[in-house]
Amino acid sequence: MDIDTIAAIATPPGAGGIGVVKISGPAAITSIRPLLCLSNSSSKLKSHHLYHGFMVDPVTNKTIDEILYTVMKAPHSYTREDVVEIQAHGSRCGLYGILELVLRQGIRLAEPGEFTKRAFLNGRIDLTQAEAVIELISAQTNEGHNLAVRQLKGELHKVIESMRAATETVLVEVEAAIDFPEDVDEILEPETFAKKITLEVVEPLKQLLAHYEEGHIYREGISVIIVGRPNVGKSSLMNQLVQKERSIVTTIPGTTRDFIEETVNIKGIPLRLIDTAGLRSTDDDLEAVGIRLTRQQLDEADVVLFMVDGSEAITMEDRKIFDNIRNRKAALLINKIDLPYCMPTEDITCEFTGLQAVEISALFGRGMERLKELVVSLVTNQTGPAEPPVIVPNLRHKLVLEKAATAAGLTTEGFRTKRSTELIAIDLREILDSLGEVIGITTTEDILDKIFDRFCIGK
Repeated sequence: MDIDTIAAIATPPGAGGIGVVKISGPAAITSIRPLLCLSNSSSKLKSHHLYHGFMVDPVTNKTIDEILYTVMKAPHSYTREDVVEIQAHGSRCGLYGILELVLRQGIRLAEPGEFTKRAFLNGRIDLTQAEAVIELISAQTNEGHNLAVRQLKGELHKVIESMRAATETVLVEVEAAIDFPEDVDEILEPETFAKKITLEVVEPLKQLLAHYEEGHIYREGISVIIVGRPNVGKSSLMNQLVQKERSIVTTIPGTTRDFIEETVNIKGIPLRLIDTAGLRSTDDDLEAVGIRLTRQQLDEADVVLFMVDGSEAITMEDRKIFDNIRNRKAALLINKIDLPYCMPTEDITCEFTGLQAVEISALFGRGMERLKELVVSLVTNQTGPAEPPVIVPNLRHKLVLEKAATAAGLTTEGFRTKRSTELIAIDLREILDSLGEVIGITTTEDILDKIFDRFCIGK
């Protein structure tokens, strides 16, 4: 690991009441002191205390900004290195002026995620906690935020370490049997070891993997597309759900000629909501492009909201759209309950067998709560309030945990079929390596680079 001192602006770009420049590394404290004119002239500054002063260019003697200055001495800092934070007014000019002065002191600009990477490499956090930082920053809902906080507190780490400990206990006995083959019958207890691996490794792995899809929904959200023939009320529904006039609403069919996206939070789940051009045959070249894009988005969407107009008879266009989505995760929206229905609700739902239906008025906002409940039940397979699982692996974890689960299954099978101890030991080491990759013990430099490249500069 290099031991350069690094610096970056740690607050988002743009104007604000406060901005922070962070410096970490062996020269963090000594390099910055010549730039400071502190109100307290004491040469001995205490760690984790705030000091008032000004940031001054030592060449021109020009004051850059009024600041608060904090020293956090190693190992009691985010990176476990000496860290300095300079809090200034959140103007772009002032912060970049301070950063320029800092970099002139022989300090280099931090790479994306380098502060958190140093926290990981210096042993303050494991890799799951490091990944939780970026998930915490990018969380779109309270539930996604809570999942990230649990991971940051080390809950996933504890489960992984528990499985590693159980595996290591068994591996020690298996390796002893390899070293002393004459005592193998006394050392090995195949049924006991198989049961231990099943209960303490296989079952926890199954639980974690089962939670992945649901956790992914709370972290990343899903795409929900609104489809239907022109003028059934798709744009009105979009405006109701996002609570602003996002889509143009007119009585002229074919007004929406492109798809429109907005992210909304529905009962704790981030939904990427897509309003589309009405699906129909058309000679209008511009509308035809919109319809082609709608079909493309329809193929990629997680959930389909199929809307029909309850005040009009079901048409061949409605039936053709249903043919395209009948095998998809979809709901039927019977719109315009504020108008007299053209046919009974039962007859409408019979036309589209297999879809759960909800009656709404997109124009007046009626039926919206029932619609939201239906969407959540489609997404999470829960009929009650949506509750995210406690511990959830991300995609990287999932792929590695699947390798561990395969090796664990082979291990228990090996014990029960009395396979050679050498082969069982190989499977046990595969479990340990895979679990170690999750928390960063056996992770390659390439994987680390990919993880920390997702961070912003300054974190």
